[in-house]
Amino acid sequence: MNSLKSFVVAVLLLLITVIFSDFTKFKTDDIPSGLECKDCNIILIGITALRADHLSSFGYYRNTTPNIDSIASNGYIFKNAVSSSSWTLPSFMSILTSTYPSEHGIKNTRVRDKNGNLASADMKKLNPNIMTMAEILNRNDYSTAAFTGDVHLNSTYGYDSGFGTYFDSTPFSGFETTFPLASEWLHRNKDKKFFLFVHGYDLHGRYALKNDTFGMFMDKNYRGKYTGSPNEQIALRESSLETGYLNMLEEDKKFWISLYDSKLYDADDRLGNFFSEIPRFGISNKTIIIIAGDHGEELFERNRIDHGFSLYDELIHVPLIIYVPGPKQQRTISAQIRTIDIMPTIMQLAGIDASDASEEIKAQMKGTSLIPLMHGQPISLDAFSETDYLYKVFKRSLRKANGWKFIYSLDTDQKELYNLNKDPQEKHNLIDNEPKIAYELEGELFNYIYTSQDENR
Repeated sequence: MNSLKSFVVAVLLLLITVIFSDFTKFKTDDIPSGLECKDCNIILIGITALRADHLSSFGYYRNTTPNIDSIASNGYIFKNAVSSSSWTLPSFMSILTSTYPSEHGIKNTRVRDKNGNLASADMKKLNPNIMTMAEILNRNDYSTAAFTGDVHLNSTYGYDSGFGTYFDSTPFSGFETTFPLASEWLHRNKDKKFFLFVHGYDLHGRYALKNDTFGMFMDKNYRGKYTGSPNEQIALRESSLETGYLNMLEEDKKFWISLYDSKLYDADDRLGNFFSEIPRFGISNKTIIIIAGDHGEELFERNRIDHGFSLYDELIHVPLIIYVPGPKQQRTISAQIRTIDIMPTIMQLAGIDASDASEEIKAQMKGTSLIPLMHGQPISLDAFSETDYLYKVFKRSLRKANGWKFIYSLDTDQKELYNLNKDPQEKHNLIDNEPKIAYELEGELFNYIYTSQDENR
């Protein structure tokens, strides 16, 4: 079965290579200066729990993402993107508004009102002046649609704002559900200028592997106690939250890592099938494509599994790939950027003049356009991240462009300092060794905390 699947993947890769070759059959002067693709369609692919370091094109030892890699080979690969949070609910809202969680306010499924009572979190009630990317594009004559895996992308939280079509009906669904719906929508709207957001929970612990070969990278000789079921993963997550540690055999850890990689391979396969259909819609030469992770996944780096309860790099270092129609332009960018930079980048790529936006919208966006980096110009961007995951942890971090990282726990006053240039795994806390750097970064972090709190009042 694996041999057959490998053959199918090879055929799909050939098709995608042809597709993206067709995308790039332009004269250079067909593309406006400044990397603009004015009035181009926009497809944003969001993949929950997508770690940067498990993509083949990011250096992973397994061939997990042949289709994503094919798209990346004709686009811009941002090797050092940082998410604003380590779980889905706040992360995607930050992507779609270019604001941090403390600013848009969607930090948990429920929030406390002025009387201290818990109420459902709804960005449009919490912060009615914040506009989503879909709302802005809608104002610029884009047809808008989103097909999501529901749960923490449910419209209840305000995620449907600006989308003419919004699907959130199947909890923890993956691309096998959302891509067919997106294809149907494209068939009906291919002659319009559109913004399409497609999301999948394919890598999430609550998503069951749907593969009759048991998974591309699974050890067929594994005889441990786990089956990889969502219920098992939930139990492991709860144990991680309560005790902070999982006592697990190495063979069991390898099982869960291989399960994650197999899910990634399957998600990539479905993504390849979706993009192989695009030529029949006649939109190949006028569509910008963005592939992004909302957060990563702990896979036993701290003897835990899942996400949300920390801000280490395995959870906030995510992949970002941007494809713009035009001459082949594959470029790897190692400078640090943030997922909040996606929205202003899309707006500039699509030729939406920020000067036409209201002062409130311009002030709202905390990200910056990445087009200068795409042109090879240097930009230095520091990254802030937050998690108040299920009201069990309360952490903030500052990841400096120069490689220093400071993490602060609001509830315990714990402070951590890491030099990512020398210690990318964040194993050696230098808080006592580098007091001057720690003091400076703590000041920057608290300035961000107080500023974002003020803006959310």
